[in-house]
Amino acid sequence: MLIDLLISKVRVKVLELFLGNPDQSYHVRDIVRRVEEEINAVRRELARMEKIGFLASEWRANRRFYSVKKDFIFYWELLSIINKQSGLGGQIIKNRGKLGKIKYAMLSGSFVRGKPYSQNEVDLFIVGTIILPELGSLVREEETRRDREINFTPMTEEEFSFRKNRRDPFIMGILSKPRVMLIGEEEEMVKL
Repeated sequence: MLIDLLISKVRVKVLELFLGNPDQSYHVRDIVRRVEEEINAVRRELARMEKIGFLASEWRANRRFYSVKKDFIFYWELLSIINKQSGLGGQIIKNRGKLGKIKYAMLSGSFVRGKPYSQNEVDLFIVGTIILPELGSLVREEETRRDREINFTPMTEEEFSFRKNRRDPFIMGILSKPRVMLIGEEEEMVKL
């Protein structure tokens, strides 16, 4: 789906690599190894992405390293798209039917940006009738991939509605922070 939208399979793989770890820098050979594509195709995409201002590069010890420019005009939108296509967000969307009846699912902005784990922040918030073993399996896979704990909170629609109407501080904290909606209407979710 995303490949068709953005045309180049190599470009999508490079976007997924950089936006999956936005604070990371990579040298060309490392990128080629991770995306499993030909070096010339990767170099062409890197040059194109640097030209439009998505990537920055610098030389370190005879190697050229690339990193995402977070001030790129479409940075947040691309980050959102990639997180719906791959990683935990992609798996939740793909396995929606196996996870139960989901009303809302969202990833926190700090999780999507690759920020370090914080006990005070919920990385994944999911509302509905959830099959917890299935969700737990997806979360464990992502924890292994990211090598970090994922703080997730499943909640029934009734509990969410009750706590939202009571302006519960935990729920208000979740609703007041940046997020990437995976499932459900964001405006409806935050409406009081």
